[in-house]
Amino acid sequence: MNLTPYLIRGLATGGQFALVAIGYTMVYGILKLINFAHGDLFMLSGIMMIYLAASFPTMPMWVTILIMIALTVFVGFAIEKCAYSPLRTAPRMSVMISAIGVSYLLQNTATYITGGQPMVYPEIAGLTKTVTIAGTPTKLVVLITPILVILLVVGLTQLINHTKVGMAMRAVSVDFETAQLMGIKINSVISFTFIIGSALAAVASFLFFSNYTTIAPSSGAMPGLKAFVAAVFGGIGSIPGAVIGAFIIGICENLL
Repeated sequence: MNLTPYLIRGLATGGQFALVAIGYTMVYGILKLINFAHGDLFMLSGIMMIYLAASFPTMPMWVTILIMIALTVFVGFAIEKCAYSPLRTAPRMSVMISAIGVSYLLQNTATYITGGQPMVYPEIAGLTKTVTIAGTPTKLVVLITPILVILLVVGLTQLINHTKVGMAMRAVSVDFETAQLMGIKINSVISFTFIIGSALAAVASFLFFSNYTTIAPSSGAMPGLKAFVAAVFGGIGSIPGAVIGAFIIGICENLL
């Protein structure tokens, strides 16, 4: 039996989960919070892409993708400011309840806007092109995803390890209160963390839905759950661990 196509698809699926899992693990590393709304932000990103492509059909697709990423980042930033920032000193359970509330809010907003009906994701030229690997037809997005994910993870690792904002993020993740006493702007670091996580969720969204083209208000639940499991499996709070966990889950899922 030729396992090559399954391994390739597993790497692609794992890569998509990895980008979502990084958002979970980064937020947990700093706030010790499981952002239950992250999977729904992934779904909302896909729905925004559908409406943008339908509203501006003559706009180049790469411009549409950039606008979608920017809107997703804005929504992620707004969620942090509205739902989490006011509860900075509240008990952790209160923040968790707020996260669950935001998750339901995003799902129900998407249901209200779309009528709850499944929608077809727009075709992105090039990504949906079919190529043959080991005698099996495969979409080009399946081959591109692992490479793009590795590049993004390497870039993120360099940002965290070799920049001032990355140093601040590491300091906050180690000791929240001491970092604040040393003059680190906690709110700015947390907002930047949400911005990065939201941008990665947006990238994962167009990679995922370019391959699985149907999207509904509940489409973020299962990928979000699998990404969360990947983050826990890899040691939540660890970016390399989340990526490795996501790849293992993606490969196992496709092989099984």
